[in-house]
Amino acid sequence: MKGMPGGMAQLMKQANQMQMKMKKAQEELSKKEYEASSGGGAVKVKVNGDHLLTSLTIDAEVLKAGDVEMLQDMILSCTNEAIKTAKDTSSKEMEKITGGMNIPGMF
Repeated sequence: MKGMPGGMAQLMKQANQMQMKMKKAQEELSKKEYEASSGGGAVKVKVNGDHLLTSLTIDAEVLKAGDVEMLQDMILSCTNEAIKTAKDTSSKEMEKITGGMNIPGMF
């Protein structure tokens, strides 16, 4: 940092602080769970902040109906909804830190 003009050193310091805040936020977000359901709660899924499926619950009544395609659609629908919620939440949290700047490779 020595030899840099004062403005550049300050900018580097701010960038490092932003990166640390983003890393902390990403760690916190990865621990959160996001739940979605389909079919009036017949199928429920949970995903974590890393967009990995952590829980899948299927009501026994759905299985009795025997409609495999409907069950597959419900699983896909609520899984995608939970992942979208996780991504949207992550984007909003990062925007708070970056002030809406798009920083490639940061998240």
